Amino acid sequence: MPSSEPAPAAPASEPSPPRGPSFFMRWLTYLVLLPLIGLATAFFGAISLICGLWDKSGRQQHFIAHLWARTLLILSLSRVKVINREKLHLHETAVYASNHLSYMDTPVLFSHLPFQFRILAKQGLWKVPFIGWYLNRSGQVPVDQSSARNAVASLNRGVATLKHGLPLVIFPEGGRAHDGETKPFVSGAAYMAIKAQVPLIPITLIGTYELLPIHTYALNPRPLAIIIGDPIPTTNLTTRDADTLTQQLFQAITTTYMQHSAQ
Repeated sequence: MPSSEPAPAAPASEPSPPRGPSFFMRWLTYLVLLPLIGLATAFFGAISLICGLWDKSGRQQHFIAHLWARTLLILSLSRVKVINREKLHLHETAVYASNHLSYMDTPVLFSHLPFQFRILAKQGLWKVPFIGWYLNRSGQVPVDQSSARNAVASLNRGVATLKHGLPLVIFPEGGRAHDGETKPFVSGAAYMAIKAQVPLIPITLIGTYELLPIHTYALNPRPLAIIIGDPIPTTNLTTRDADTLTQQLFQAITTTYMQHSAQ
């Protein structure tokens, strides 16, 4: 006798994870591309260190970083498209906040943002040969998270950079995403934008996670995109508004990422 109970619904299929690099790309990366990336980093790092002996403005070193980033993108075999490029020129000084998916995020931004800027980065990077030397000599801002007091002091150094007329680029997640999903933001970017009374501008990176996910070393070439969002004003805000502003930034970036990564 047939059962009168309805048949159980089939489980919803989960989205398949991004396809990894092919066997050919793995060995091309290991044998050719990664050694070339290492050589390029050492070469441009050494040149930047030499320029730092006389370049107090950081302009020459920033240009060298731009050339390094362009070289890495050529070696990654991935093209980058900038969407809403015109929004980059609405404000001379601002805090540009981006999602953080991959080691390739920094080269993507250095290669395609058309102005000199400074970055906030974990203090541990200052100990890495060539990279640390560049960060130190070019005036980037180290973030010391060993205590709340040191963290605030680091943010205030970023505020001083903004008040000197230099934009900042920051990853408010504080680290790379493990699964391609945007992690909750900390409020440092909003704090600095409010203290300096400059706009907070969302930047959404698309494709860098699939190109080089965390804890992998084989490149998976693909088209990349930088999407510039609408500036979020900070006029008349106080640091008490930092959490609300951070949530607004998070919503802008995650909504944009979901819209474009699904295409």
